[in-house]
Amino acid sequence: MSISEWVRRSMDKGSWIRRMFEEGNDLKRRYGAENVFDLSLGNPIMEPPLEFARELQRLANESPGGIHRYMENAGYPETRQAVAEQLTSETGVKLDSSGIVMTCGAAGAMNVALKTMLNPGDEVIIFAPFFAEYENYIENHNGVPKILPTDDSFVPNLEVLETGINARTKAVVINSPNNPSGAVYTKDFIRQLSALLKKKEAQYGMLIYLISDEAYRKIIFDGLTYPSPLPHYSDSIIATSHSKDLALPGERIGYLAVHPDCRNREELLAGMIHCNRILGFVNAPAMMQQIVRHLQGVTISVADYQRQRDFMYDNLTRMGYAIVKPQGAFYMFPRSPLEDDVAFTREMQQLKVLVVPGRGFASPGYFRIAYCVDDRTLKGSLDGFRKAADKYHLS
Repeated sequence: MSISEWVRRSMDKGSWIRRMFEEGNDLKRRYGAENVFDLSLGNPIMEPPLEFARELQRLANESPGGIHRYMENAGYPETRQAVAEQLTSETGVKLDSSGIVMTCGAAGAMNVALKTMLNPGDEVIIFAPFFAEYENYIENHNGVPKILPTDDSFVPNLEVLETGINARTKAVVINSPNNPSGAVYTKDFIRQLSALLKKKEAQYGMLIYLISDEAYRKIIFDGLTYPSPLPHYSDSIIATSHSKDLALPGERIGYLAVHPDCRNREELLAGMIHCNRILGFVNAPAMMQQIVRHLQGVTISVADYQRQRDFMYDNLTRMGYAIVKPQGAFYMFPRSPLEDDVAFTREMQQLKVLVVPGRGFASPGYFRIAYCVDDRTLKGSLDGFRKAADKYHLS
């Protein structure tokens, strides 16, 4: 056999996001890209802010020596300090460069963190719906994903979590704003979650890490603010990227931030820096580190995403689709008119609209829309959604 059994199983299960994206490419070849309305992939069409272009041009023009060489595996000290200062400003928790590890995006950050902390058989709790690759990231490092439900608003159920934590629990992963639902957890929820984890740490006499995937934390709507876990839980780790807030998904630039009072902090950070190297990342991209150092307070136009959210939400709910209104990110997660969400997405394909079935996020009966596309695509998709709504008498 040419590949491992684990890889074969993982490939068979596959990512529904990528699968729909690839099937969409086939539809575009057959019918023309202008006739296919692809809402499958969270690949923002928005261009990076002007500050990014200016900084890139400055580096190109000045061409300072050595900017393409290796640096410390944790990243440039100046970039790490800039990240620490921004997080300190946002959270009120004093961080410095020693608690920051620059990574190849949030995916690299998650893999580095999990590689560092997991022993074979350790459990990592994730909440459905979740980003599909979480299971792979955990299993990459011999951990065991433990999937727990959320409530009707896609917020984790803390009573279920309390019974789900056991002596094998090594970490709990949260993702707010959430992919795929757009849910934003409240400060009160973060406080309650932190209190529960502290209680369980004391009960079992062990350390439970809270890993907060914050790739969308700057894309929040309706005047809401992001409640960081850092002020509430000292054993917390931030894993994030600039893929979404600076519209740089292809540049693979992100970071890990460890709470200054995290237990075993020095050993944990040393392990993360080591794993950044041995996983083959070596270091985060040098040029991007140079640029994002100066862009920590910069974000793409959140108002544009809110406008697109409102356009899709208003139109789809008028058609009769049941949707929890997203509070952030650039996704929405309607209920499928069919119990079989895969069958529904296949029907939408026939209408030349590409969405992702909810089972790809461990939540059958839903489907995901990524509205980080141009307005023409959003408007063009409405005819297909309307035909499906009429067929299933949603309104």
